Parts: sequence; C-alpha cells; structure tokens
Amino acid sequence: MAMTRKYLKMIRGIRPNAADERAWSVYILRCGDDSLYTGVAKVVEARLAKHNAGRGAAYTRSRRPVRLLYREDGLTRSEALVREAGIKSMPRTRKELLAAGLAAALTADTSARKAGRSGDSGESRRENQDTPRARTKASRRNSRRDRG
Repeated sequence: MAMTRKYLKMIRGIRPNAADERAWSVYILRCGDDSLYTGVAKVVEARLAKHNAGRGAAYTRSRRPVRLLYREDGLTRSEALVREAGIKSMPRTRKELLAAGLAAALTADTSARKAGRSGDSGESRRENQDTPRARTKASRRNSRRDRG
C-alpha cells in the first residue's frame, strides 16, 4: 500500500503544469579551456552553479570555470532537446556567431545555402557531381555493376 501511494505521488509529479511547459532553456557555456558546451535546463543559473561546483556534466568538471555565453528561453523540453542537438551539430564558428547575437546573419546564411542546394537548374547538380566524393561514389557504383 505504501508503494502504491509513492507511485501515485510520482505520477502526479510527472504531469506537466501549464506554466512549466515552456520553462526549458538551451544554453552554451565557454569552458576554462576555451571549448564550448551546450546543454538544456529549467533554471540555467542553478545549472551553471552546478557546472562550476564540479557537479554538472562530466565534460565541464575538468574544464572549470565555465561562464554563460548564450541562452534561449521559453521552450518545451522537447523543443529544447531538438534545439540543443541542432546547436551541437553546428560548427564552432556558427555557435560563436549565435552567441554574439548574429542570429539574423545565421538565418540568412542558412536560407541562402538551402536555396543554392535546391535550385531547379540541372547545372548545379552536375557541378556537384564533379567533386572527389561524388566521383568516388560513382566509381563504387560502377565497380559493383562490373562485378556482376
């Protein structure tokens, strides 16, 4: 019976409150060795204190002190995790531009690249086929055909 009460209490605690739904943040830290760390948290200041106390992520424990470089607030947990993955996949220079507040430049840069990739002309696709990687893929396809 005690187990049932404990279980019910836990389930009640899992239910999201309307106010808590958009309480997640994504943040970027600059570590003591000048590397960047990206994470998610509900209370970024408390998480930053944990990182600096050596009780945060294993990555930051040996790279203290850390300082907050960038944060995005007002996300759901799911949105925060997706955004974190997106930021982690960015090259370092783009992360630093994002932290510097040049998000508009990043958006324009990304839009321009996407427009260049999805152009309707066959010329751009043919030009891309002349890269070393494309030639390697083509030679692999041809050698498979030759094998029989």
